[in-house]
Amino acid sequence: MSIGHTLLGLLESGPRHGYDLKRVYDERFGQDRPLHYGQVYATLSRLLRNGLVEESGVEPGGGPDRKRYAITNAGVTDVAAWLGRAEKPDLYLQSTLYTKVVLALLTRRSAAEVLDTQRAEHLQAMRTFTARKRTGDLADQLVCDHALFHLEADLRWLELTAARLDDLAKQVLP
Repeated sequence: MSIGHTLLGLLESGPRHGYDLKRVYDERFGQDRPLHYGQVYATLSRLLRNGLVEESGVEPGGGPDRKRYAITNAGVTDVAAWLGRAEKPDLYLQSTLYTKVVLALLTRRSAAEVLDTQRAEHLQAMRTFTARKRTGDLADQLVCDHALFHLEADLRWLELTAARLDDLAKQVLP
């Protein structure tokens, strides 16, 4: 995910300070991976340097004064272009899991155990996301569905690979 573009999109509704941007980001997108304050301010600094945001005032606070940031016309154009670009699908052609399976075969360890261990981990993750989906709002349900569909595809790959382990062993072993 592009944190910069996400912050720019959040600024389209009006100027905000870094603390508020972090709060809104975490509520909407960061439930599993909240932003660190350092990420917010480093990103805002880069956006400011690139002319995509500008300082729009200072708010006094309980601690240091808070700078407010506003999106510029160039920032609006940049967000629009980003939203209009399709994301390249994540392809796992050289995944860590595939590497582990082949290395297990090459080192005469049990590739089936590698697959079984991973299957158990995937099933546990699916149970967690399914439970979370039941209690979440629509946005959280959609995030959970996305994760569940990916986990399901991974499980299909695990089953297919398990069924082909003997053939794979013949190809990778000397």
